[in-house]
Amino acid sequence: MLGLILTILVVGLIAGALARLLVPGKQDLSIAMTIVLGVVGSLVGGFLGYLLFHKDASDGFLQPAGIIGSVIGAVVVLLIWTRAGSRHTVRS
Repeated sequence: MLGLILTILVVGLIAGALARLLVPGKQDLSIAMTIVLGVVGSLVGGFLGYLLFHKDASDGFLQPAGIIGSVIGAVVVLLIWTRAGSRHTVRS
């Protein structure tokens, strides 16, 4: 169980860091938020992969396609985060 949690955190860090490198612009995220970005991106990437290809993790937990999906999902989440965070409304 501890190995699974550490694997999720390491893959989340790698996916989040790669997403931050791929998305242009400045993101003010700490290392912890980068890990959260990667983990959430992994969930989004897995969900999108299941919707598109109708396959799940029954073939194994750690696969190259899963890591690529995690990075793609993290890029999607980061783009949504930066676009939603850049809207500043002025209320009168």
